[in-house]
Amino acid sequence: MIFQLDENELVFPHPSLADEDGLLAVGGDLRTERLLLAYENAIFPWYSEDTPILWYAPHDRFVLYPQRLKISKSMQQVLRSRKFRVSCDRAFDRVIQYCASVSRKDQDGTWIVDDMQQAYSKLHREGFAHSIEVWQGEELVGGLYGVQVGKVFCGESMFSLVSNASKVALIFLAQRFGLELIDCQIPSEHLERMGAETISQKEYLHILEQQENQPYAFQASL
Repeated sequence: MIFQLDENELVFPHPSLADEDGLLAVGGDLRTERLLLAYENAIFPWYSEDTPILWYAPHDRFVLYPQRLKISKSMQQVLRSRKFRVSCDRAFDRVIQYCASVSRKDQDGTWIVDDMQQAYSKLHREGFAHSIEVWQGEELVGGLYGVQVGKVFCGESMFSLVSNASKVALIFLAQRFGLELIDCQIPSEHLERMGAETISQKEYLHILEQQENQPYAFQASL
């Protein structure tokens, strides 16, 4: 059963009630309070210009435990070369715009529609959404963004204009911020090679329940 959300009522059905594909609910809005409630309960929006707002709660979750991160020898060489400079929260709006516009293999169009860009930019200004930026000189060449729930980072999207830039962003995220878990949402081979794995929705919800969700400056622990 797919649930219809009421814009005037801030509530979600339990994520275990999602259908086989993870679709849980339709409708509602993208205000900050609803988005935070969604992420705190393993739910996220994923839709296109041609559909209403769709809310998903996959029964299996593809995640990366930072302490289990795998860095290949070739990536270790890239990191040692210092060809990239990495920052956080310096260019959130540019990162999300690139994530929405950079074409990807086997993907037609984007789910990061204008309303979502505006909603996540507001989340960023309020201290809940963050970005990692990868630079070559003064040029932004890669990055990622997502929503933070305590020590869980819910990754939304990443982009790369040059080889390895998005991997550098993920490695920086995993190593520098004292995170317990990075939610990758959608399985991919290259993330699996870097150590990502599948856990159950129940296990993911248990981890989220332990988090204290407060906005704060996303600063690396060097």
